[in-house]
Amino acid sequence: MTINNLPKFVILLVGLLCLTALMITNKIDMASGVPMLTMIIGYSIGNGVNAKQGGESSNVFSNKRKQ
Repeated sequence: MTINNLPKFVILLVGLLCLTALMITNKIDMASGVPMLTMIIGYSIGNGVNAKQGGESSNVFSNKRKQ
């Protein structure tokens, strides 16, 4: 797969890194941080599955272009 929507990918990556950093420094407790991390990871996996199946949405990832 390739990255299809770079701004969306960057937002997801920054959110994932910031949440992880905030949980490590105990600024966000685990009870509220884990569901947010799960949502970000689940959204990314869902977009990847949709892209693999050829779905028509603004996916983060897309199928590799065949030449």
